Amino acid sequence: MAFILGSGSPRRLELLAQLGIAPDAVCPPDIDETPKKGEQPRLYCARIAREKAEAIAAEPDDLVLCADTTVALGRRIMGKPADAGEAAEFLLALSGRRHQVITSVAVRRGDRLWTRDVVSAVKMKRLSDEELNAYLATGDWQGKAGAYAIQGPAGALIPWINGSFTGIVGLPLAETATLLRAAGWTQNKETAA
Repeated sequence: MAFILGSGSPRRLELLAQLGIAPDAVCPPDIDETPKKGEQPRLYCARIAREKAEAIAAEPDDLVLCADTTVALGRRIMGKPADAGEAAEFLLALSGRRHQVITSVAVRRGDRLWTRDVVSAVKMKRLSDEELNAYLATGDWQGKAGAYAIQGPAGALIPWINGSFTGIVGLPLAETATLLRAAGWTQNKETAA
């Protein structure tokens, strides 16, 4: 059995290492992540995680792990900003407000699929112009849902969370470990080394 991580996220690779797992292969799927008209954030996130898992080529006994993280302000889905202007727009919308970070995990083995959605509440402090511009200058917003990563410089902008810290980072470890066990994953000598 090979373990395939269907993600190009270095954070997910680091989080898997916390579980003692080094994937046999890292294969980011190429799928259209455009939300459907009127799609709710949690349903969107779950759909994208499933589609990622289904898009990875694997042998019947291989285990494929995919995830998707979405920042939601009410019904608004805040994906990865296209540029600094959109990042600023996202951050100003989140400034001083609570929002949700949803991470959906999908594990596939053969034609079976195990899934789990983890929803965490996050509050971003009210950002001054100086704080916003300083954060944008770090470039840390690039490639991050909602234009921030809690484990980076933006951690100083987040005074409160309720939920899974690792889920906010991009892979909820407790729930992921449970899904992997359900799919029949066991640590072997090679992955434990």
